[in-house]
Amino acid sequence: MGKADKRERQKQNRAAANEAQLVAQKRRRRNRSLRNLAFLLLPVVAIFAWSAFRSSNSNEETSGSTTTTTANKTSSTTAKPVKKDTNQKAPLLTLDPTKKYTATMETTDGTMVIELDAKNAPIATNNFVSLSRQGFYDGLTFHRIVKDFVIQGGDPQGDGQGGPGYDVPGEVPTNNYELGSIAAAKTGDAAPGLFGSQFFIVTGDQGVGLPNEYARFGKVSSGLDVALKIQDAPKDSNDKPKKPIYIVKISITESAV
Repeated sequence: MGKADKRERQKQNRAAANEAQLVAQKRRRRNRSLRNLAFLLLPVVAIFAWSAFRSSNSNEETSGSTTTTTANKTSSTTAKPVKKDTNQKAPLLTLDPTKKYTATMETTDGTMVIELDAKNAPIATNNFVSLSRQGFYDGLTFHRIVKDFVIQGGDPQGDGQGGPGYDVPGEVPTNNYELGSIAAAKTGDAAPGLFGSQFFIVTGDQGVGLPNEYARFGKVSSGLDVALKIQDAPKDSNDKPKKPIYIVKISITESAV
């Protein structure tokens, strides 16, 4: 082999070695870049994973809150006492005596439907309808129950002493009361028919025999068994139910006679 060929072979070998070295350097740089990228991405991935975890927990907590809220709403339909406006003025007479008015009274012991007597007792009926439509009775209790006599409610104080801040002269009957009659409660020394918001429902013979001194403005047409159930609830020495019995809501409907 001549010197020229030897030099050419050495040149080719150096070129091949240089190329191999360049390839190795590129590989090392690529691997280093990938490692650096991995190090850079690791916190991002960790943050993303943590965020996803927190979001999942948040959704679970939200789901739990919704369940709690639903439970609260359900329990709210069993009603709780709420503060009422007890400094009102007597309502204007706005009922049409030619129309039929019906009250649907939802209680924690069931529902009663009451046919109101706007024709014969327009003032008493108008007062009851007005208070019902403003939600005054919603959340109040039956604070007095006496078997075979009456169940009494509509007092914002819950002790038989409260009212809306006024009294109206309701119409008293001339033919006494019937089982299921709804009438206005009054204090013993008040004028016949005078009342604010308290009412009673007759549940027995003692109530039927009351004197014509209490404004009568309707009768239970459906759900009298609910009133009879309420009168049998355990009570204390003041005739107050030991476990509160709530008026959840009273809805008024108006229709042609």
